[in-house]
Amino acid sequence: MPPNEPTKPLVEKPQVESRPETCDRALRLRIRQQEILAELGVIALKGTPFPELLSTAVRLSAEGLEAQFCKVLEYLPSQNRFLMRAGVGWDEGLVGTATVGADLASPSGFALRTGKPVISNHLESEDRFRTPELLAAHGVRRAMNVILQGNGAPYGVLEVDSRSEGEFSEHDIAFLQGAANVLGMAIERQRQERALNAALEYQQVLVKEINHRVKNSLQLVAGMLRLQAGDDPQFGQRLQEASSRIMAIGRAHDRLYRSPEIAKIDLVDYLSDVCHDLDEITPNCDIHFEASEPIPLNTDRAINLALVVTKLVANAAKHAYPDGTRGSIWVRLTRADGEVARLSVCDEGVGLPSDFDTNKKTGFGMRVVKALVTQTRGQLRIERRTQGTEFLLEIPSRTDESAPPG
Repeated sequence: MPPNEPTKPLVEKPQVESRPETCDRALRLRIRQQEILAELGVIALKGTPFPELLSTAVRLSAEGLEAQFCKVLEYLPSQNRFLMRAGVGWDEGLVGTATVGADLASPSGFALRTGKPVISNHLESEDRFRTPELLAAHGVRRAMNVILQGNGAPYGVLEVDSRSEGEFSEHDIAFLQGAANVLGMAIERQRQERALNAALEYQQVLVKEINHRVKNSLQLVAGMLRLQAGDDPQFGQRLQEASSRIMAIGRAHDRLYRSPEIAKIDLVDYLSDVCHDLDEITPNCDIHFEASEPIPLNTDRAINLALVVTKLVANAAKHAYPDGTRGSIWVRLTRADGEVARLSVCDEGVGLPSDFDTNKKTGFGMRVVKALVTQTRGQLRIERRTQGTEFLLEIPSRTDESAPPG
């Protein structure tokens, strides 16, 4: 039943005439009720946390009906009882713990089962249902219940109780139903948010599981390539380089499945792992990694940078230290300014040939490096040092895909 569907309240019979109210007092009360409904609607639209919204609603509903008590009862189908989820006027400790029956023999259960608002102005002589112990213990004489419902199953009821003489009227039902309608929209929003959060959590778990499986599969392929290297040095070196590139991608997936963030990755920790792997599979070189501060980067671009580092380290191990000569290779990552990261791969080897020019046709390795640099939107330059060579790559460190080329 939609929360705004007009319903005729169930009023006890015979209905006793209420004592006269002055027109001015009644008018002021109705105006205040409309103000309360408007205030409650604004609070709900602000996205107020649900428990806080319930607490505000019971306080304002009691005020609007000049009653001492009000409560939100959440229906617990498994127990066929109501739990007091929010309340005002009740003894301390009852909110969140007190329960009442949800059968036809209680006012709230009667409202839930019949699907209509219920007014009982004389509980002591009520023959439709019993007076719950909770109401009797607080001296409640009259009660009014309306259903709380979103688009799905009823959440429960909103109940106002009073220990004073007098009568609730159909005008009061209209006000209380208005408050219940506001809460009904909030209840439906909460249900939708829970469903969306559950779907999001499932997708996150799924992505992590996929990354975990991809990482393990890549490690398996890399291990198989190393085993296939055999006794042919040239063939073995190529397989080793292919294995290291696969391991670099595997490292990215390893970090992704263990991280709540999948759109970007900390480049410092990632390259540190990659260099550790390169150090283990490069027997003639010691690979050193240095960094100044964390640098988050789009995942795809980070993987490209890791492949650049892998290729440059392999080239340095092969050409800067030929014939298995032992040496060191340094990989350094710093932030040049707020939006530019600087990556350096440096060696102390024999240096580049005098006719080496990256703008001219080069070997396959440098063509791969240049292609990957382009994909990272970076700029690559080479500095010949007194001893060795340094490859410097500057890239925009912003993680958005719209970052302009370096």
